[in-house]
Amino acid sequence: MGPLGATVSTPQQFGDYHLLEKIATGGMAEVYRARAYGLAGFEKILVIKKVLPSLATDDEFIKLFIDEAKIAVQLLHVNIVQVFELDEVNGNYYMALEYVHGLDLARLVSRAKNRGPFPLPLALFVTAEVLKALAFAHARTDDEGEPLSIVHCDISPQNILISYVGEVKITDFGISRAAFQAKSLHDVIRGKYAYMSPEQVGGKPLDGRSDIFSIGIVLFELLTGRRLFKAKSRDETIARVRRAEVPSPRSYRPDISEALEGILLKALAADYRDRYNTAEEMLEDLGVLMVREGHRATNNGLAGYVRSVIESDQVKAEKRQGQLEPSSVVVVSCEAFPPPRTLSTPKTSLAALTQEWSGLVGEAGGEVWEQTDGSMLVCWVGGELRETLATAVTTTLSLKKATQSAGYRLSAGVAPGVARVAADTQRPGEGWELAGPFYLARWMMNLSAHRGRPLLTEVGSKHVTDDQNTTLLGRISILGNRYINLYEVG
Repeated sequence: MGPLGATVSTPQQFGDYHLLEKIATGGMAEVYRARAYGLAGFEKILVIKKVLPSLATDDEFIKLFIDEAKIAVQLLHVNIVQVFELDEVNGNYYMALEYVHGLDLARLVSRAKNRGPFPLPLALFVTAEVLKALAFAHARTDDEGEPLSIVHCDISPQNILISYVGEVKITDFGISRAAFQAKSLHDVIRGKYAYMSPEQVGGKPLDGRSDIFSIGIVLFELLTGRRLFKAKSRDETIARVRRAEVPSPRSYRPDISEALEGILLKALAADYRDRYNTAEEMLEDLGVLMVREGHRATNNGLAGYVRSVIESDQVKAEKRQGQLEPSSVVVVSCEAFPPPRTLSTPKTSLAALTQEWSGLVGEAGGEVWEQTDGSMLVCWVGGELRETLATAVTTTLSLKKATQSAGYRLSAGVAPGVARVAADTQRPGEGWELAGPFYLARWMMNLSAHRGRPLLTEVGSKHVTDDQNTTLLGRISILGNRYINLYEVG
């Protein structure tokens, strides 16, 4: 189920499973590749998705999670990641899921970004496969024939998995719906608002047409290579989703036909009543267009494209083998702490606040390298330094706002620099935690705790907007006779 992450040094026993390696950590769950054992030496590789410990105590979420997971177990379809089991081990709720050997669509697009526009036939093929899954799920009924009214609530590139043999599967049925329904998690799931429908960000009742809007966003971005609603700030992104103003995709990519543009614009109509009524209707129009315009694509064709992208990366990696490549990095180190009791009492837990941070960081394209409740180290690796710095500063101020809303104070440091990052692990060599910008960001975070405002280096201060006030703190000694000008922001 997606690309692999850090290997667990020794397989960990978890109920009847051995956890082999962590694949990812999100705002709601940790994901592991795992092995199950059976009779006569039988083994099966699958995925264990563990609900985060902080959410295991949220009775509202757990009840919804169990109810929705029971439905997800029934969704047996070739384009849906199968849920094998729902259970708990020592209070740790989890799902056992089908393992999809491949990568998610977001990573595929990212790794292929230097190869030109995403192939139009493949973009339509992936979308059609997702629509098949949605049509199946939306039409499901219970034993009495009553509609189950299933809505995924989180159709996004991260939840569309592409296997190395060209299969397309959507994942997270159940956990996404439960999180969206749980009032206590509304701030947590905001990290995905760039793929929500107008009625979803507005907190209105949802039906399958909300998922149609979301897959419309995915297809628009696949075809144009541009984000549709994502803005620099969370509030502006939400405002864009509410307005649902969609530019002509043909203005970005002339080989898009008027007929295809019409399908896209109908799926992305601001009023759900103007969209396709069902995923099946959109799938029918897309299928007719693909035949009429000759956009032929198959699982084998998609597998070949994935293989070519992976092989291209491997060639580059082989050229760099044994080397640590220098890359620009921007590091944010932050920590939340409660104010004096005489001033106020925190409104939520540090665990819940950290989950909201994860959503903000993920939306800004940052990678969480270290995380505990109320503490986080975030990195942006590569890219244009000026643009990345501006993103990091804006994200830090968003973290500060969220932290203050939760009743805490934020200490934070933002440091740009250069690090030699290994091509395979995407991490610096041993001891990186105390080197260069990583050390400097932590040092500034500790210093800022006494003043309650994030600290920036002089380079970072040049990349804040006019309304983000910066103040020169002073010329500070950091290492013997080395000095650095530090600025406060926000």
